[in-house]
Amino acid sequence: MTAAAPSLQLRPATRADVPQILAFIRELADYERLSHEAVATEAGLAAQLFGERPPAEVVMAEVEGEPAGFALFFVNFSTFLGLPGLYLEDLFVRPAFRGLGLGRALMVHLAQLAVARGYGRFEWSVLDWNAPAIGFYRTLGAVGQDEWTVQRLTGDALQALAQSGR
Repeated sequence: MTAAAPSLQLRPATRADVPQILAFIRELADYERLSHEAVATEAGLAAQLFGERPPAEVVMAEVEGEPAGFALFFVNFSTFLGLPGLYLEDLFVRPAFRGLGLGRALMVHLAQLAVARGYGRFEWSVLDWNAPAIGFYRTLGAVGQDEWTVQRLTGDALQALAQSGR
């Protein structure tokens, strides 16, 4: 007799999920060796994700009713396509739940959202040392954009540039 596959459920996050979302963010930051950069708070996430004009959405993943992972995404825009796109900011599945197809289920769900909403693309970034994630993304048909590098301004550098025009 074979064991039944675990019950996987994907659902939009609610305000009540904010503590769990923050826990997932901290677990992801720890995995990515970036815990020192994870300064989000429950109050801040609640205001941003469930305020008047939320800039991002979250899909929660549960296995047998237990929090197992999440995907946080937002809309971007391609001037070349003339269409919006879905940008995946964070994808995380807790180690105990890996290998059950949850990461794939989340990615399929997001691809379906992008298609249903008429978006022209679905993209994300991955750390160059994260070979398991890169391998997983390749199995989905993703193609690395090696000719592009991410540029970022934060903190003091962002403030300095903003103030330089005054």
